[in-house]
Amino acid sequence: MVRSFLITGLFVCVMAMSGEAREPGWDWRVVTFGDQREKIQDTPILERDYRPLHFYGNTVRRMHYRGSPLPLPKSVVPPRTRTNR
Repeated sequence: MVRSFLITGLFVCVMAMSGEAREPGWDWRVVTFGDQREKIQDTPILERDYRPLHFYGNTVRRMHYRGSPLPLPKSVVPPRTRTNR
């Protein structure tokens, strides 16, 4: 009885953790045009990537994911994930 209760509890915890949303990454484009702009506008603000100079959206996302509007030191200058061509 106790064993089945523990297994059920563990299963519920694992399922709850897998449903959590991950914090979005960075998009280095400050201004977008055309289809990309429409795609971004159709995406809910909490699911959009962080973007330079987009203070309102970045603050809303930080409050949602971190509970603080201030950026973390490591996120002020994030590592480069894309190469420029």
